[in-house]
Amino acid sequence: MTDKLFLWLTFILIGAATLLPRSSFIVVGHKAQLPPKFQKALRYAPAAAIAALVAPDILMVDGNFVMMNPKFFASVAAVFSIIFLRNPWLPFVAGIGVLTGIKFL
Repeated sequence: MTDKLFLWLTFILIGAATLLPRSSFIVVGHKAQLPPKFQKALRYAPAAAIAALVAPDILMVDGNFVMMNPKFFASVAAVFSIIFLRNPWLPFVAGIGVLTGIKFL
């Protein structure tokens, strides 16, 4: 098998593996229902995906786990501001303010 043929076959198989599960919900529609426990678990998927993307950036520096990181303190300030003050703009201001303040110290 040539390299080009193998590459195109890989692209097609990866595309099918991506397309089929996504399109199945559209094609099947309301004919098939997911179990209630599975539907309840899927509610947490967006938050888990965001946490999986953000947590390594907050807690790691150059591939090493560093707890005393300026990004960690900025994220703590942003989380506290949103929990206690419920202002949609304040987490940005608090996080950027703490991050900038720590970097200039």
